[in-house]
Amino acid sequence: MGIENLTPAEGSTSTRKRVGRGCGSGMGKTSTRGQKGQKSRTGYKRKRNFEGGQQPLARRLPKVGFTVKNNKPYVINVEKIKAVAELAEITMEAIRGVHKVANSVTKVKLVGASAKDLASKIKDENVTTTGN
Repeated sequence: MGIENLTPAEGSTSTRKRVGRGCGSGMGKTSTRGQKGQKSRTGYKRKRNFEGGQQPLARRLPKVGFTVKNNKPYVINVEKIKAVAELAEITMEAIRGVHKVANSVTKVKLVGASAKDLASKIKDENVTTTGN
């Protein structure tokens, strides 16, 4: 048996419908388009996702997938986490070494009563301080 002997399964294929080829074909005259109306005319093209005037599904469902690019800093209270205050140089890598911070965190803000005193130790523009 070779590739030249292969045939499709019985009933899986059918001849295509040839419309508009005379009344004897059974698909003449209106060519299966019905009588009148927009859909029977030449050049008719329905809008994609049009649901007959009903609110389309894409507009009925809530919007998902948008994330606000509002990079709020990760706040560290230096009163509670003493290891950050004891660092010689405060950088993102140094903070990650003494405190568990996610890799997605790009900015850190140090808060607390003694946070202003740490301003001279900061060597990274992504680390800031504020005093309460």
